[in-house]
Amino acid sequence: MRSLIIVLLFVPMAVMAQRQQDTAANGQPIIPVSKQSLLSNVDVIANMQTAFRNEFSEGTYQRSRFTLEQFRLEIKGKVHEKVYFRFRDRYTRNVVPQSIDNISRSTDMAFIRFDPTPNWKIYAGKMSADWGGYEFDANPIDIYEYSDIIEYADNFLTGAGVGYVLPDKKHEFTLQLLNTRTASFYELYDTIPGIKEARFPFAAVANWRGSFFNGKFNTIWSYSLFREAEYEYMNYFAFGNQLNLDKVKLEYDFKFSQEQLDRKGIVSGFTENIDIKTAQNVRYISHWAKVDVRVSDKVNVFFVGMLDDAFWKKPSESSHTKLRQAWGYIPGLEVYPVKNFNLKVFGAFIGRVYKYTENARQELGQRNTDNYRISVGVISPLVIL
Repeated sequence: MRSLIIVLLFVPMAVMAQRQQDTAANGQPIIPVSKQSLLSNVDVIANMQTAFRNEFSEGTYQRSRFTLEQFRLEIKGKVHEKVYFRFRDRYTRNVVPQSIDNISRSTDMAFIRFDPTPNWKIYAGKMSADWGGYEFDANPIDIYEYSDIIEYADNFLTGAGVGYVLPDKKHEFTLQLLNTRTASFYELYDTIPGIKEARFPFAAVANWRGSFFNGKFNTIWSYSLFREAEYEYMNYFAFGNQLNLDKVKLEYDFKFSQEQLDRKGIVSGFTENIDIKTAQNVRYISHWAKVDVRVSDKVNVFFVGMLDDAFWKKPSESSHTKLRQAWGYIPGLEVYPVKNFNLKVFGAFIGRVYKYTENARQELGQRNTDNYRISVGVISPLVIL
């Protein structure tokens, strides 16, 4: 009798198991066979930088922690012979839909590109503003710390663009017309006496990418004009230069931003103590340099240096006054443990020194700071598909 009961119990389970197997064997794939050929032209990439941080302030140890410094999921590819798309979302930023472009601030890019000819490209959607310079042109996971101008800028904006590549493929010119920001004027600036919001706040960006001497010397130069409000503009210049030798790569960016309204908000942060929410007539100058020395196929030694100056033309003065000088220095080592695979283990010393002028210390209540961290981690653009 007991044997019969056991048989009766296990027979339905066997039938159910068989049904599950049959369902899997005879079911239709999630992606139809007729569409699977499209996947050969699509990449899914998990851009990741994970680190163990040891943080110090004024030479005093503060804490240690594991952090996911960067995680940006990217899907890009070709859906037609002349039509491309690119989507990248940043999971290390709050998902907050913006009032101007109606898309989350965490989304870096969501655009479509049409190539009417091999030399012409047309873009539309949310895209990377083509600022110029090699610091911003790099994959964010390869950056351990950004300079002030890049860190505080709206770098991904919605609009349209057009690009042209010369027949020799050595020079490319792009022109973009974008929203000047993702949030509204009042969200950023509130109300400013005598300043009226523009009906069409735009950013016009012109960029030139050049290559000389068989790629040994390259450039990414740009000029951008922003209309922040009626009769209030921002002019931004970026000149990126790269010397690419056999085992040594040198990069230098010079950036200059003249802002009638403080778009970056750095100087405005200094003036809060004197009850000025948005500073006017500010200027930012940035120098960024990086040297990479490829010791071997598996080892790269690098050093990054940054110098950022912040100026303010006070209402009572006729010229700009320097308020702060920010230094950045990042020596480090990168090791590629897996052959023919873009994964690296890094160790870096990331230091930032902020020095304020006597005027900023006495009148605006600022004080000098010296912070650094020691980070060890892993970086990889993991190609999932």
